[in-house]
Amino acid sequence: MDSDSVQEEIVKRVRAIVPLVQERAPWQDENRKLHPEVVEALDEAGVFRMRVPARYGGYESDTRTMLEVAAVLAQADGATAWNTSVWWIPTWMVGMFPDHVQEEVLGEYGGRVCGTLSPGGAAEPADGGIVVNGQWGFISGAPHSHWQSIIAIAPTADGSGMEPIMALVPISDLRLVDDWNAAGLRGSGSVTTVAENVFVPSERVLPLGAVMGGQTVSEANRTLPMYRAPLLAVAAATSAGTPTGLAEGALELFLKRSTERGITYTDYERQADAPVTHLQVAQASLMADEARFHAERLTGLVDSKGALGQEWSLQERARCRADMAALCRRSKDAVTLLGEASGGRSVYSGHPMQRMVRDITALNLHALMYPDTGFELYGRVLSGLEPNTLYI
Repeated sequence: MDSDSVQEEIVKRVRAIVPLVQERAPWQDENRKLHPEVVEALDEAGVFRMRVPARYGGYESDTRTMLEVAAVLAQADGATAWNTSVWWIPTWMVGMFPDHVQEEVLGEYGGRVCGTLSPGGAAEPADGGIVVNGQWGFISGAPHSHWQSIIAIAPTADGSGMEPIMALVPISDLRLVDDWNAAGLRGSGSVTTVAENVFVPSERVLPLGAVMGGQTVSEANRTLPMYRAPLLAVAAATSAGTPTGLAEGALELFLKRSTERGITYTDYERQADAPVTHLQVAQASLMADEARFHAERLTGLVDSKGALGQEWSLQERARCRADMAALCRRSKDAVTLLGEASGGRSVYSGHPMQRMVRDITALNLHALMYPDTGFELYGRVLSGLEPNTLYI
């Protein structure tokens, strides 16, 4: 089976588990983590191996395929799609490490790696590595992960200063704090993890700046298309499917319900017959289309430059953040409009529309997805100024 057929098969398998994800979504929302059956179904569908090199049984999927998979999942449940995306990013980051480290992390477990890009700990030099203490919040999927990528501040190699480093740690070495009591993406299990005098061998430590720049130390991965992109471009493209899918899913749900319910205190027995509904669905549909445009432009850029091995310009890197910002905002606009037009019964906790509204709101508050930050960065670069952040 050729590569394109493999990717199509993964999308097909994911579509087949949508009914299960929809069925378990209320449980996940109530219990604040993914249901074990959903995790198992994702595993069996091959989702966790999409960003794993082929030599470890992975599929080396492009970001366009991941956009489709996450969008399909988001139409069923935003938290499931978000967890999937968040697992893909640290799994990709594992590929920046030496090949024998990848074997240790990916060979047995195949891609259930959670992580963060925010420093939350301090590292001290130790014989053969470092000792880390600290804590990291918003670690989506930690309850079901095998490894975590952590960010800590450590002395530079020459001892002249401090720098952020990335380290890979077995999840069993960390303490999980069940503090994920959030309004949106409740099923994502985004708990806090804590390191208490955790030793990390030097082979599992890299400077964060090198990872951000896509400077893999892996000999085997240097020529793989999916490693020919900077981290933030990869993270943006990998995350695009969840907000896009939420907008498309909300529109599909609204259109279905609009033929089954009327508008209270009017003579419309079907909401779909009202002119105001026509205006609402037209606007929401175009907003979802705009989100899809930015998602496809973003993933298209990442995939095409990876396939050709081309250098990245600063403007291209900044535009990836801007495309993410745009698709998040337009997705939120669409879901909010449809949520407000869905009637009083949609506020009940068991209604999927209110969960979509909460999930898209939470996504738009994520530090790397908050629209105004992405727009400002892009505008700064377009204006000829240097970026004022490492996260580009």
